[in-house]
Amino acid sequence: MRALTFPATGGPAPNPGPPSAATAAALEQRFRAFLLAVSAAGLAGTIVELWLGEHTKDPLQFVPFALCGLGLVVIAAAHWRPRPATVWALRLTMLVLAAASLLGAYEHFQGNYEFERDIRPNASVPEVTTRALHGAAPLLAPGILALAGTLAIAATYAHPALHPTGGASKKRLNVRQ
Repeated sequence: MRALTFPATGGPAPNPGPPSAATAAALEQRFRAFLLAVSAAGLAGTIVELWLGEHTKDPLQFVPFALCGLGLVVIAAAHWRPRPATVWALRLTMLVLAAASLLGAYEHFQGNYEFERDIRPNASVPEVTTRALHGAAPLLAPGILALAGTLAIAATYAHPALHPTGGASKKRLNVRQ
């Protein structure tokens, strides 16, 4: 195996050593921004998909619109104004979003089940249940809210706004000063 060399000197490439605290902090910040951007894109895409799918026939169907909008607001607040209050608001909102995805999956199943029961009144419970699982309302579609919430919560792990001294980040990465 050949050693990495510099063209100008012909000598071996220097070992860069451990990352500096500034480099590690910048990398963490970019990763946090990426997670928040993916979460925001998922929420914005969900709003568009719900609108195009005419998810507006029942008042309960407006809940995901409101939660996605609220999620976008707290993501923006946590990204541009990273303070303990905004980071905790993000975490709490995303937990509510994830819980609401369970409600959405239940509502989708319940709607499918009632429809199958109406069109097959003499069918057995296992048959109706199986058909409801494959029904028109997708059971896993509300899971996008849980995914977006999980990504946004992951972006707050050991967040500098919650550790103003920066000690947690330096200890975790074992960075020399």
